[in-house]
This record gives sequence, structure tokens and C-alpha cells, in this order.
Amino acid sequence: MIEIDDTLVSFDVFEQEFCCDLAACKGCCCVEGESGAPLTLEEVAEIEKVLPVVWDKLSQEARIVINRQGVAYTDANGDLVTSIVNGKDCVFTCYDERGTCLCALERAFYAGKSTFLKPVSCHLYPIRLRKLSNGLTALNYDEWDICRSACKCGHEMGLPVYKFLKEPLIRRFGQEWYDKLCIAADWVAQHKHEP
Repeated sequence: MIEIDDTLVSFDVFEQEFCCDLAACKGCCCVEGESGAPLTLEEVAEIEKVLPVVWDKLSQEARIVINRQGVAYTDANGDLVTSIVNGKDCVFTCYDERGTCLCALERAFYAGKSTFLKPVSCHLYPIRLRKLSNGLTALNYDEWDICRSACKCGHEMGLPVYKFLKEPLIRRFGQEWYDKLCIAADWVAQHKHEP
């Protein structure tokens, strides 16, 4: 791992290649998994503000869940996450005519109806953040079978994870931090084959 400011970055972030292939996966990362997307308290407040804008795009089941427990809950690991429907779909999933799962929050943002894009944890995927006991934040690449097509697509494009996630990494850590990440990536590339 490489330390940049108050973060520890896994070598996989530089070495793995990735590019979402929505046509292949149909957005199943918003459906699969054991709990919702990790959130901060600030994000919960932002989501609650935009809720009236996306309400009509949500499924009836999602509305029932939100009315019962809100937009978020604390999962079995003690993490604050988006509420989910029937142990699967994030409450903010919606589907297009091809059956592709989309994010109602993201759609509202790109339609100019909201200033909140989506949770940072969603935007950063396949990087997962973990707060360490020493105060640093670890950035780890999360390998998931459902993302095989994204790995293949990223490999074909020669697109490392940190470049694919440039926008969300800057959103979360800032441009100066990202510039340091790029310097670290160059160093990793130069020293890759050293014993």
C-alpha cells in the first residue's frame, strides 16, 4: 500500500483495470449484495432533501420501505447504508425499458433536478473505503464476480481503476490529492517488475 496524505492506497487501485459495462451487467451492483450502499450522515440529509424529486420514480415496495424505516438503516456490520427492498434492491433503483437497473438519484442529478449525484460509495465503486484505527482511510479494490465484464472492458481499454474513477476520487479527496495519486501511479508503474 502507498500512503498519500491521510490515506493508504492498495496497489490494486493502480494495477487492476476496470470500466463499467452497463450493457453486460445491467447495473446489478445496485441489486446484489447483503446490504445497501454505505452512507455518511451528511449524505442521508442530502438524500432526504431530494426524496420528493425522485419519489415517483421509485417502486411501490421501495416507498413502503422508506415510509417504514427511512432512506437508510444500520446493517449487521454496524454501517449506515441505503435501505433495501426484500434484501436486494437499493430503494433508489429504477429500471429502463431494457431491464437495466439505474439510480433514481443519479438520473435526477443529470436531469438538472437535484444537486446530489449519488452516495460517494456508489460513485467510487469498485474502490471501497475503510477507516483504520490509526485515523487513516484505506482505499481497497473490491473484486466482485458480477463485475467480470467491467474488468474485461477495462483491460481492453487499458484503463486502470484510478483513472476510471478520476471524477469520484476528486469528488471525495480533492484535485491535489488526485495529482499525488497520479504521481504514485507513475512510481508504481516504474517499479512494477523490481524484486
